[in-house]
Amino acid sequence: MPIDPRIIGKELKPLDFVYQNRDLILYALGIGAGAGKDELKFVYESELQALPTFGVIPPFPALSGFIDLKGVEINPAMLLHGEQYLELYRPIPPEGRVTSYPRISALYDKGKGALIEIEATTKDERGDALFLNRFGVFIRGEGGFGGEKGPDPGHFPPEREPDQVVSLPTLPQQALIYRLSGDYNPLHADPDFAAMGGFPRPILHGLCTMGFACRAVLRAYGENNPANFKAMKVRFSRPVFPGEVIVTEMWQEKTGEVIIRSKTAERGEYCLTNAAIWLNP
Repeated sequence: MPIDPRIIGKELKPLDFVYQNRDLILYALGIGAGAGKDELKFVYESELQALPTFGVIPPFPALSGFIDLKGVEINPAMLLHGEQYLELYRPIPPEGRVTSYPRISALYDKGKGALIEIEATTKDERGDALFLNRFGVFIRGEGGFGGEKGPDPGHFPPEREPDQVVSLPTLPQQALIYRLSGDYNPLHADPDFAAMGGFPRPILHGLCTMGFACRAVLRAYGENNPANFKAMKVRFSRPVFPGEVIVTEMWQEKTGEVIIRSKTAERGEYCLTNAAIWLNP
């Protein structure tokens, strides 16, 4: 088997990251913020606030950092970013120097592939934990090794109409803006490379789509205040093409928990499923 189960618990190289208000603004523009006055605080340096999902940016290199581990022999072309969990312990400061400490937290046998879970705690200069990420990396063709299947994805919407629906448009150049926050995969910029992957044109980053969904829930349930965000979990189900409208459906069945599902208005395909956002009381 190309993936040795003994990689579970292995620590990856710590990742240092320095950011300033320009980085927060660029990220916010990358996930479509700033079209209205209510989001000016995310894109203007006066009283600037960080959107919660900026928390996926500092540890992002860990998504592929495990490839060089002893016990991992895979084709990087078979790697898909399948799931993401983000939890904030407090609002993200408008500037800072942070360090992320990634490790392999789990390995699951999904039949058609293997799912590697990478957990990364990001701490500030004082050593206090700021946020936590879990990257779910699906490796096609590496399943069937008899390992643990893993937990049920859960977070299924109830069988009724959504309580809230928010539609947010993406720009035709949305992926070109988002990639400037650190994900330079040519799949999101180069038409020829996208064609090699079976896509008619470059696709939007999954984490960009996640940011759009977060904005939708903050608007509908969080008073557009990042301090109300606690955590978010999504599964990336289908791609979004830049220029499409992302429609996020929301159901609140428990206090502080919003089940979400996002689709494209143009094609009706669900791009985010088995997803939820938790809000602070």
